[in-house]
Amino acid sequence: MNSQELWVHVYGRLKSCKSISTTQLKQLHSFLIKTRPLPLKYPNLISSPPSPPHKHKHKYSRSTHILSFLNHLEKPDLCLSLYNAIIQGLPSNPTTKTASLFQLFELLGHMLANGILPDHYTVPSVLKACAQSRALREGQQIHAYAIKTRLVLSNVYVNNTLMRVYAVCGVIKWVRMVFDESPQRDLVSWTTLIQGYVKMGFPREGVEAFFGMCDAEMRADEMTLVIVLSACSKLGDLSLGKKISGYIYDNGVCRDVFIGNALVDMYLKCGDADFARKVFNEMPVRNVVSWNSMISGLAHQGKFKEALDVFQEMQRMGLEPDDVTLVGVLNSCANLGVLEMGEWVHAYVDRNQIEADGFIGNALVDMYAKCGSIDRAFRVFQRMNRRDVYSYTAMIVGLAMHGEVEMALDVFAEMPRVGVEPDEVTFIGVLAACSHGGLVAEGQKYFREMSSVYKLRPQTEHYGCMVDLLGRAGLINEAEEFIENMPIEPDAFVWGALLGACRIHGKVELAESVMKKLLKVEPERDGAYVLMSNIYSSANRWRDAVKLRRAMKGKNVKKTPGCSSIELDGIVHEFRKGDKSHKRSKEIYKLLEEIMSHIKNHELLAH
Repeated sequence: MNSQELWVHVYGRLKSCKSISTTQLKQLHSFLIKTRPLPLKYPNLISSPPSPPHKHKHKYSRSTHILSFLNHLEKPDLCLSLYNAIIQGLPSNPTTKTASLFQLFELLGHMLANGILPDHYTVPSVLKACAQSRALREGQQIHAYAIKTRLVLSNVYVNNTLMRVYAVCGVIKWVRMVFDESPQRDLVSWTTLIQGYVKMGFPREGVEAFFGMCDAEMRADEMTLVIVLSACSKLGDLSLGKKISGYIYDNGVCRDVFIGNALVDMYLKCGDADFARKVFNEMPVRNVVSWNSMISGLAHQGKFKEALDVFQEMQRMGLEPDDVTLVGVLNSCANLGVLEMGEWVHAYVDRNQIEADGFIGNALVDMYAKCGSIDRAFRVFQRMNRRDVYSYTAMIVGLAMHGEVEMALDVFAEMPRVGVEPDEVTFIGVLAACSHGGLVAEGQKYFREMSSVYKLRPQTEHYGCMVDLLGRAGLINEAEEFIENMPIEPDAFVWGALLGACRIHGKVELAESVMKKLLKVEPERDGAYVLMSNIYSSANRWRDAVKLRRAMKGKNVKKTPGCSSIELDGIVHEFRKGDKSHKRSKEIYKLLEEIMSHIKNHELLAH
């Protein structure tokens, strides 16, 4: 076998290697070092396209093998295309990003030491690795090199990759700076800028950049529009969302499943559930994300029953729910008090061996607590392998809601022991527990510790909890003084808590004063009128109660009708006062009349 035949044979074996850890690759490397067939007689084979032997996408775990290989080559064989081939293949392992970046810079040093300068292929490859590792300092170093060699002025691909580095590192002003200084911009440039704004919490600026792109007569593609629609969702701006929807129709943009999902999400988050449903129904292809957008979006609007209806429709279509689906369904069950379907979801989780941790575990705890099954909520909580602040908060709030004051405070005491920091919502649960248990001193201590120990600033909800705590305990004067010394303006939540305390303790005169202040904050608040009317009634001041009801009618303030719901065979039925919309309302009212008749007959017999 001559040298050329030998090389062809070795090259064929090299192409079949899948990992640097394979024994075969290391044996071939050793063979090449010993025989040295290619640097002596076939130098062009290593650098000539289409497929030099080193351009296989190995997931290198160490750079020692690569550098060892390069050190055994003669200088004439060390060429730019060889280094580019290795660099492009090196950072492909997502589990060793930091190691890959270190190896890349080792190779760059070796490259520069041999007098070979990186070009417009090398620089983007290194920048991609910097973006993967979120390596801002290294990205800046490559940026400086690109400025020196004028690559940033001559190559749009280099500029786009550089923008990507700054975007993933969260430095939007540098993204904008590179964009503004780029003499050439393509669709990727604009999309990277828009995405950077939206992901970093500047959706309005992202939309403005999109309109700037339109002014530059650049046509957006599906990816760009999905990002812009997500910006509209974040802003909750329906008018703006409709403009983007119009752009999609006018420009004949392909309404693929991603565009469809983004439109559904946008319409729901902007408050137009009907149009979201229309878009959803017209989608030629739907995936699980499509259904999740509907379920989560309806739940976000408080349309929990409709969210469960969509989930049942999803089941009829034979689609398997994922974690996001289950969390959305559990949240809807929690808010409706639909225990049966919540139990079905829990059984589904167990049956499919889904770990009841994270979002699903937290949602299960919350669902069981709100559906009145606090013991099962606690069992789920105890079985969770990983608990975060949301797990503890859901459990504390649930226990407080059920009057399990000591257990709620015990769960809170466990948080610092396991290294979980409470947040503002956690303290609402803790203060509510103290309020239900009449633990004034403990509540005051936790309120102080909120700022002194945990460095959390109390919000109006926390002040309202404290007023409720003092008011329930009969410390009305202390509650008034607490409100007067508040560093922030009291809102309806605070005044409402004091009004509730007046009702408990029969403080009619103070209640009248509080109601005036409450109506200044929320003049259309029906609850204040109803509560004050009840206070008058309890004090036998019937004329004042009737007068207040008339005032409500004169100001067109209507009491929100109460709503009750019942779950039967997995279907939620809702009823309001005087409601006859149910398809079986005649049967329901007939049965109700029969029940009332039986009660009256029973009362007559009793007398």
